[in-house]
Amino acid sequence: MSRIRQLPIELINQIAAGEVIERPASVVKELVENSLDAGAQRIEIEVEEGGARLIRVRDDGRGIDADDLPLAIAAHATSKIASFDDLERVTTLGFRGEALPSIASISRFALTSRPAEQAHALRIEVDGGKPGAPKPAQHPAGTTIEVRDLFYNVPARRKFLRAERTEFGRIDELIASLALVRTGAEFRLSHNGKPVRLLRRAVDEAGVAARVGDLLGEEFVGQSLRIEHEGAGLRLSGWVGLPTASRAQADSQYFYVNGRLVRDRLVAHAVRQAYADVLFHGRHPAFVLFLDLDPLGVDVNVHPAKHEVRFRESRLVHDFLYRTLNDALAQTRAGAAAPVAPALPAFAGDTAAPGYAPWRGQNSLGLGSSFVREPLAEYAALVGGGAPVSPLLSSSPLPQTTPVDMSAAHTEMPPLGFALAQLHGIYVLAENAHGLVLVDMHAAHERITYERLKNAREGQGIRAQMLLVPLPISLSEREAACVEEHGERFAALGFDVQRTGPQSAVVKRIPTLLEGADAARLIRDVIADFTTQGSSRRIEEAGNDVLATMACHGSVRANRRLSLPEMNALLRDMEATERSGQCNHGRPTWVQLGINELDRLFLRGR
Repeated sequence: MSRIRQLPIELINQIAAGEVIERPASVVKELVENSLDAGAQRIEIEVEEGGARLIRVRDDGRGIDADDLPLAIAAHATSKIASFDDLERVTTLGFRGEALPSIASISRFALTSRPAEQAHALRIEVDGGKPGAPKPAQHPAGTTIEVRDLFYNVPARRKFLRAERTEFGRIDELIASLALVRTGAEFRLSHNGKPVRLLRRAVDEAGVAARVGDLLGEEFVGQSLRIEHEGAGLRLSGWVGLPTASRAQADSQYFYVNGRLVRDRLVAHAVRQAYADVLFHGRHPAFVLFLDLDPLGVDVNVHPAKHEVRFRESRLVHDFLYRTLNDALAQTRAGAAAPVAPALPAFAGDTAAPGYAPWRGQNSLGLGSSFVREPLAEYAALVGGGAPVSPLLSSSPLPQTTPVDMSAAHTEMPPLGFALAQLHGIYVLAENAHGLVLVDMHAAHERITYERLKNAREGQGIRAQMLLVPLPISLSEREAACVEEHGERFAALGFDVQRTGPQSAVVKRIPTLLEGADAARLIRDVIADFTTQGSSRRIEEAGNDVLATMACHGSVRANRRLSLPEMNALLRDMEATERSGQCNHGRPTWVQLGINELDRLFLRGR
């Protein structure tokens, strides 16, 4: 008797279902993606009991021809690819032709469809993987698929389903992820007969931003950078959250490759490196990013559920993502994103120094006009440079700062405005066109010093020093081969590493900044980056850690009294320094309080 036998088609479909269908959200994903591939502009998803009892997806797409309806639920039958060349250039979300038969094998399944040019619709039902004959039905142009009693004939897998609320939460999250990239389609989601989401089509950029705000919160749009960059056949667009708006979990990260949501280690590594210099350890950035490239440059057929992709030029993609995001985050200068506040109305008879809002008197409290105006005149003279600095604000000069000519106050207001005073020796208070600015002077000066140190290092290159006693290190054969292969790249990073045996190497030179560091561990980390990512920034990051420590110790300390010129010099340096919106540890360096916010604090206008 033969020990090798052909599996029955029902068992084949159930095996495929085990790879593709993990939970109700997996079913919704396959069905909605089919609707999008069919050109649907309106998709309705109805779910009962978290999807375990019913999943119904209705769309207004092209529909399925009567002759093709039985093939739609046949294994590996699809209209999306026909040859190996098509498989290399996949542009649709689905392409294997296994989703519908897999779903039908573990549920009570029904498909009703009508193309616009067809007179009537047809309906086909499948129970336990056995299809019935197509029957006429009433249905508008488009397709409706019903999936009832999921896993009813696979009770062991049904036991692995979570609570109804958890399963529906996965479905809701899935619809949100699809709606972020397919903004030209309308999505309607209901659970147990109650509407949950209504996302209408976005027809312009403002509509797209509104949809992103609906799905991720208005705060995300307000605290993110819009990016758009092309190069080397790659195009990256979307939103990246500011470092100061980081999250405790990686739950707001959406990355799409040619319109497909993916979880890719190479992408995650590039994003993590781009944020490494501005983010707290243990915090996660939020982003919605779309990478577009030639379909030939990416293989989407590497995961059963299509969650992962493989790039043919992985190093190019990694470097492109890192440099684009790093350059965008470098522009997060303090004052660059100040909110626009409405100007204060003028009052008859009011006079004030040019460039400052008119004073609104409080005569109802019995304060005379001269009482409130004389100090204001002195203040205007002080800011204009016409009065000496108050003794409380004077101190020895701040190192590496120069006084600023304050006569510009009357012609043009800088983004961070001009200093008013210092609070508790920690915060600088300044007035700008929008209201009040508060600056953490130590955090701000630390970032300024850190960026200057990095620029100085880049100008001088990586300095290296020879070790008095060469350092031997033990490696695996693969690691030793990497050392031999990438000797020139190690030299460019300031290392002289030479292979001395099948599983050994010796370090003769290290970067000066890394004196005292664990060179053996660092080299192993660099080797790991070379083999997995094709490049490494370990040396630069380790050097940055040293520079960050130097900047922290070399920055102005709390309780140090600064003069007004010194405070204004700090504000001007913040405006000119990259990444000055946050310190080296990811904390904000400044906060803006607009006039409207100040008015609300004092109930003005009520």
